[in-house]
Amino acid sequence: MPGSVAEAVAVQEELRPLVDLVGPGPRAPATVAGLDVAYAGGGDLLAAAVTVLDARTLAVVDAAVSVGRPTFGYVPGLFAFRELPALLGALDRLRTVPDLLVCDGHGLAHPRRFGLACHLGVVTGLPAIGVGKTPLVGTWNPPSAERGAWSPLRDAGDVVGRVLRTRDGVKPVFVSVGHRMSLENATAQVLALTPRYRLPETTRTADRLCRDALADVEQAGRSGSSQVGQVGRSGRKP
Repeated sequence: MPGSVAEAVAVQEELRPLVDLVGPGPRAPATVAGLDVAYAGGGDLLAAAVTVLDARTLAVVDAAVSVGRPTFGYVPGLFAFRELPALLGALDRLRTVPDLLVCDGHGLAHPRRFGLACHLGVVTGLPAIGVGKTPLVGTWNPPSAERGAWSPLRDAGDVVGRVLRTRDGVKPVFVSVGHRMSLENATAQVLALTPRYRLPETTRTADRLCRDALADVEQAGRSGSSQVGQVGRSGRKP
């Protein structure tokens, strides 16, 4: 784990050429994983959750969560170093290897074109995309109001993602490629994962699981026990 901001930036620069921007990615994945992290205790405690959904029914078929302390400071653009160890711990607990990772964050839509979705994709070798609630970089024109409409997200002259409307008249999400996926396919997968709500079902289920895990830890703390630093609840279906 890098010991400074400069070291972390150097790691991103070293790994960035390993991102695969050629492969179109799975067009009909059987399983899709959502990854999310929640914080408590003023940011001193985190829970990283992974939920694996059947891509056809969107039912949760596998899940795991890792609870621990952040391993890096709160630095915009370097969140991967804060969250990656716990997310990898949760991924290791899964019984199912997902066909696609959907991160609550960004991929190429990052100042150094190496956001969390890129980092996770390179480390795991799995196809990955980022779906952000808010942008980290870039400019765009608002897409039209209907579901499925999108506009390019541009930064420094590059198209780094898409601003995608997943519900009629609802504010858009920010989709970017992480690893082994095309932007066109990433957009299609996000729309398949949002049949009812603005955010993908992968993000919604992972968010619920990590928040439940933090509530359990806080309850354990009130009762005098502690789960900090442990990984557990593998296979729980939220």
